[in-house]
Amino acid sequence: MALMDFIKKQFIDIIQWTEEGDGTLAWRYPMRDMEIQNGATLVVRESQLAMFVNEGKVADVFMPGTYKLTTQTLPVLTYLKNWDKLFESPFKSDVYFFSTRQQIDQKWGTPQPITIRDTDFGMVRLRAFGNYAYRVADPKLFHTEISGTRENYTVDDLDGQLRGLILQHISTAIAASGVPFLDLAANQMMFADALAKDLTPAFEKVGLKLEGMTVQNVSLPEELQKILDQKIGMGMVGNDMGKFMQYQTAQSIPKFAEGAGQGGGIAGDAMGLGAGVALGQVLAQNLQQGLQGGSSSNNNGNPASQQPAAAATAPAAAMKPEDVMATLEKLGELKSKGILTQEEFDAKKVELLKKLV
Repeated sequence: MALMDFIKKQFIDIIQWTEEGDGTLAWRYPMRDMEIQNGATLVVRESQLAMFVNEGKVADVFMPGTYKLTTQTLPVLTYLKNWDKLFESPFKSDVYFFSTRQQIDQKWGTPQPITIRDTDFGMVRLRAFGNYAYRVADPKLFHTEISGTRENYTVDDLDGQLRGLILQHISTAIAASGVPFLDLAANQMMFADALAKDLTPAFEKVGLKLEGMTVQNVSLPEELQKILDQKIGMGMVGNDMGKFMQYQTAQSIPKFAEGAGQGGGIAGDAMGLGAGVALGQVLAQNLQQGLQGGSSSNNNGNPASQQPAAAATAPAAAMKPEDVMATLEKLGELKSKGILTQEEFDAKKVELLKKLV
């Protein structure tokens, strides 16, 4: 009876794997109700590894090549099994194939800003994204730690775990590099190298090799980016206070004109965009007077300071009472924000009140 059962068994003559599609990392050869015939052929193609697992234990790993499977070439399996020497002894084992080619263009990114400590800005929140590539380097470790006995294990099955691993190491990689945020944004290759160096041991623990890491973008959230833009603008004017005041005024005028056009403040709708333009003229003239040593009421006969004062008189004389009041209101806002000094505000207030029509 045992002899008939043996004869009825199906034996496998050739064991091989031809990948179909992308993304398979580990594949188990279908062995249900079949056994490997002693003397069968094992074909392992380039970019592949084959591994025999017998009774849950890894027996051997085969590199690319063609092998004839006998009890002599698999001594571990022969030791685990006692074959009947009257027959060419077949054996039963699980065979796993692993793809060792690079899995390229794997995406990573920060779904939410992460907080880091920066040498220039203190605590900042940043976003980053890029891609990376890896391969299976140690099939035994990958089998025992990740893929296990599943029939098929793919890149998609591993994607979430690796993304989380990368995000976990971003903060530590930046801290270890000691590179400020502005330098990271300008030199993304430096950031990628620091991140890859920090991630390599974590990949090796699960039998993977990190082949490449790219950082395609590093940015701040919108509200922090606006602050950075303002800091850059201040840096462009340097220590020239006149240019700084002009820069601040240019940044403020559009917002004031927009608020006036919507009916805000004392003037309401009467001010509109035209009053906003007039405000810009008044502010520019006032700033010029202040930088040249005072307002028109205290120029000590200096012809250079008398010219701006005369220029300011023309538009102010034609202003209506509601425009004068609206202008004073906006000047008060500039004073409260520190853009105008108290002396500059008082001087302009006296001048405007004299020009009421």
